[in-house]
Amino acid sequence: MKRYFKFLPFVFSVFFVSYNLYAQQKENYTAKIDSLIQLTNPRNFNGVVLITQKGKIKYSKAFGYSDIEKKTPLTLKDNFRIQSNSKQITAVLILKEAEKGKIDLQRPIRKYLPDLQQTWADTVTVHQLLNMSSGIVSLEKPLRFKSGTDFHYSNPAYGLLGRLIEKITGKKFTEVANSLFKDLGMKNTYCYEINKTNPNLINAYWQTKDSIEVVDFKKMNFTEESWSNFIPAGGIISNAIDLNIWDTKLHTGKILKTKSYEAMVNSTIVDSDFTFSETKSNYGYGVNINEDKPYKYIGHAGRGIGFVSLKFYLPKKDLDVIILENIYNRDVNIVYHFEKSIRQIIMNSTLVK
Repeated sequence: MKRYFKFLPFVFSVFFVSYNLYAQQKENYTAKIDSLIQLTNPRNFNGVVLITQKGKIKYSKAFGYSDIEKKTPLTLKDNFRIQSNSKQITAVLILKEAEKGKIDLQRPIRKYLPDLQQTWADTVTVHQLLNMSSGIVSLEKPLRFKSGTDFHYSNPAYGLLGRLIEKITGKKFTEVANSLFKDLGMKNTYCYEINKTNPNLINAYWQTKDSIEVVDFKKMNFTEESWSNFIPAGGIISNAIDLNIWDTKLHTGKILKTKSYEAMVNSTIVDSDFTFSETKSNYGYGVNINEDKPYKYIGHAGRGIGFVSLKFYLPKKDLDVIILENIYNRDVNIVYHFEKSIRQIIMNSTLVK
């Protein structure tokens, strides 16, 4: 018995060393992200990062300024343009109408938009608009390929989905979308509208190697009509907190029925954009889908008008990652530098493994 007690200090020492090493490894992603977002090469990070798992915050940080000139610090409550992350919201609105029996995803869009002049409206289906396999380059041009046979990322396709929603509901797209946000408790999310009050939207910036300037939306040359067509593709305003509500509710069955959700997040249409993955991803309904081991993750990137974003969700780990920035670097090679790096850190962390 004395010999046993003699070794107790050693046993406890090994235990505490092992525990401390485990704790350090467990939180290693925190230190890595902290170090990353303080780097100034190849560019600066100016934005927010929110990571949650099973409803608990695992990482939360705002770094930089909402107004660089006034040096106003960013907060997680600040509103950003989410750009192409708007597409998954449009896709959900379509699916909710399909659940009511008002839209058949496999029918040509001519059925719902009979006034379209383009002959391809007789062959392009709602499903193909949703998963970017329509081949639509412009409403004034022929299809890039036979619909359903390839992938082409198309903002005009999502503009048509917005018009389809208006035709089916008899309401403006902004009204339908804003009503959904209200129902979901997304109090700071809304469709940006020209010449209207757009609460809490922070400054956005263009950055080059030698300069940084505030984005003046009025100089973007949008008309009321062209902006209305763009809203379903990239015109929604939100913040990290609301987007976390969206992701959590979308991926846990609180917005769509199971059949609709499964249609949204499963696809064989290949998107070769490497922002979302090191290899390739598939494109579902307004979302990229990565099937690489060990775990499937679902989300989207967005950029434009001075903003950059990436968010993704791992269903099997109930893990949500949201990254929003309000500086857009015009060097396309580094515009998603921090988004890609944070994704890689998370996918190699104990949050996943």
